Amino acid sequence: MVWYNDKRTLSKQTGENMLIREFCAENFTDIPRVVAAGVERIELCDNLAQGGTTPSYGVIKETADYLRDRKTTFATMIRPRGGDFVYHSIDVRIMETDILKAVEAGTNELVFGALTPDNNLDIDVLETLMVASQGLPVTFHMAFDAIPHHLQHSSLDTLVELGFDKILMHGDTLDKPINTTHIADLVNYASGRIQILAGGGVVAETAQEISKLTGSQYVHGTKIIA
Repeated sequence: MVWYNDKRTLSKQTGENMLIREFCAENFTDIPRVVAAGVERIELCDNLAQGGTTPSYGVIKETADYLRDRKTTFATMIRPRGGDFVYHSIDVRIMETDILKAVEAGTNELVFGALTPDNNLDIDVLETLMVASQGLPVTFHMAFDAIPHHLQHSSLDTLVELGFDKILMHGDTLDKPINTTHIADLVNYASGRIQILAGGGVVAETAQEISKLTGSQYVHGTKIIA
């Protein structure tokens, strides 16, 4: 079997695209089950009712220990609270500390985002958090969907410049179906400079089709694997 590589998701032997499913896990409970079912990636968080917040140090460490000798990798959500993505100095200090503790606990990757009150990227906060990330791959989470569509190309360029590895997006507000056309436009524009994860309402039965429609090998959800 040829296992994927997060930086390059093409099979070196066959050249074929591989579907990479990211399971959104609320704490540790479902991780043994989805790993046994063959899931490729996990996004670890807490409090999904609020869209996901930072899990505890203990949960991160237990997950890292469990996955250490397995093929599944995991990213840890860094979000200090529910609500909006406009962060002030105390929020940022909390996020810096949580990043450092997540790295210490053994996370493979990180997930975070920050916006200004007018829904543009908060460059100052993002630069601060990227320094704390110590070079680990970072995904900008679904806060990206709040950025006006006409600004998303330039925002993607900025995230590439900042060193982000991936963007998680739904392509629209979560009360609407996943906007595969819009995501496909971003995938095409990114041209491999940054990976796009399609998420929000993606389930095991639709993952392959959404991957085809968007042109992204990455799909994300709480029901991404049966």
